[in-house]
Amino acid sequence: MLAVVSVQNLINLAYLVAAVLFIYGLKGLTHPRTAVRGNLLGALAMLIAVVVTLWDQHVIGWSWICGGIVVGSAIGAYLAVKVEMTGMPELVALYNGFGGIASVLVAGAWLLSGNGDHVIHDPTGALGAFDLVGKPEHSAALMQGTIAAAASGLIGGVTLLGSLVAYGKLAGIKWVPEGAFLPQQKVINAVLVLIALALCYFTVTDILNPTQAPAEASAATAAIFTTHSGLYYTGICIIAFVLGVTLVTPIGGADMPVVIALLNSYSGLAAAATGFVINNNVLIIAGSLVGASGLILTSIMCKAMNRSLWNVMFATMGPSSSSATADEVYAGKIKSTSGEEIAMLLETARRVVIIPGYGMAVSQAQHAVRDLANLLESKFGANVDYAIHPVAGRMPGHMNVLLAEANIPYDKLREMDNINPEMDQVDVAIVIGANDVVNPVARTDPKSPIAGMPIIDADKARTVIVIKRSLSPGYAGIPNPLFAADNALMFFADGKKAFQEIIEALKEA
Repeated sequence: MLAVVSVQNLINLAYLVAAVLFIYGLKGLTHPRTAVRGNLLGALAMLIAVVVTLWDQHVIGWSWICGGIVVGSAIGAYLAVKVEMTGMPELVALYNGFGGIASVLVAGAWLLSGNGDHVIHDPTGALGAFDLVGKPEHSAALMQGTIAAAASGLIGGVTLLGSLVAYGKLAGIKWVPEGAFLPQQKVINAVLVLIALALCYFTVTDILNPTQAPAEASAATAAIFTTHSGLYYTGICIIAFVLGVTLVTPIGGADMPVVIALLNSYSGLAAAATGFVINNNVLIIAGSLVGASGLILTSIMCKAMNRSLWNVMFATMGPSSSSATADEVYAGKIKSTSGEEIAMLLETARRVVIIPGYGMAVSQAQHAVRDLANLLESKFGANVDYAIHPVAGRMPGHMNVLLAEANIPYDKLREMDNINPEMDQVDVAIVIGANDVVNPVARTDPKSPIAGMPIIDADKARTVIVIKRSLSPGYAGIPNPLFAADNALMFFADGKKAFQEIIEALKEA
């Protein structure tokens, strides 16, 4: 008995260590300087949690545990090396989907293997679900597990298909539909949610209120009873899969950072629910941390766009009938420039701010951006900073990750609220691939789709250089008056090639 207690205490201690590491790892991810350490702490916590859980449940031997770790680590290492930094948003979306399907499978396995009765009070699994009658403590535990399993299937299913749709949008897969593709799609979504909730109710009541009396229940009856709950759960998952597609498909690319954060929260909530299903404390803690942090990040993203989560999920960002056309904004006002002219401006600039957007990621220009900044600081004595908008790119922190990959000092990355008060003191602002996040109509046009959205005040700099391939609009679908401003110059080129041309011109100066 002492040995059993000591082993259980050791398992609980390992879970406690994993939970603490998860918390410290999450805390480390809040700052770029400690992000790598935080990521390693989280990975170590997950390793401890997985190994101890498999050992505790006695489901497989050590050879299988070690084999799974080796195979999983190899796949993870391959993806980490193979996937470009520009593909990180797609990979994050895919990871969210993996979390969703894991929760669906674990909860489904528990529900289909006798409703988890053996986990609650019968290690042999010899007793049927009907033996719970007259045992309130067992009924309560079974009800908790069943409700959690239904919630896990619903949330996990939405997360899986929603993440796959987000992945398709981010990767530019052509067969992924854009916009609402069904008539009255919002009404259909509401009906599907009600049906899913009804199936969750039927799953719970069918298990807790068997139609056969306990004395009459045979093994065959119990098997049929279990099959019914499995059918309900299958229906929940199918509806969840459909909801994942119909909820995410209408959302535009500009809102993908918010969607990714929200799906990340969903995956955490599904994991926490699964923790209640299998009675695993560390899974409950880890899932709750992911769910809560994802919701906080979603709120931050919505605030950065001056939009509510409801508006992001159920409204479409696009030009209104009163929006000015591109011809009205740009006609006869665009001033093109070249690398040589930009070099001449930068030679005398004392304060330069670079404002990156998704165009920098597409052209993989982060290293060229760093080289230009280093040249300006070392040869011309300029002070170079980077203005980072919270929703620039395709996922939260996308620009920070790309610039960190180029070994740009963290203190050079200035947040929007921090850099905006200084923009009127900037000699040259270089916008590379950004559009909506520097569009001044957010301040000037209350009827604009982005009205009220906080932006980086690039237009307040003495000179603005915009590097883009064309005058194509951003995800909001509206023209940007900044491109036609009196103090703005357009350099039409690929971002990486444009910076390389500027660097060569400066070296010849």
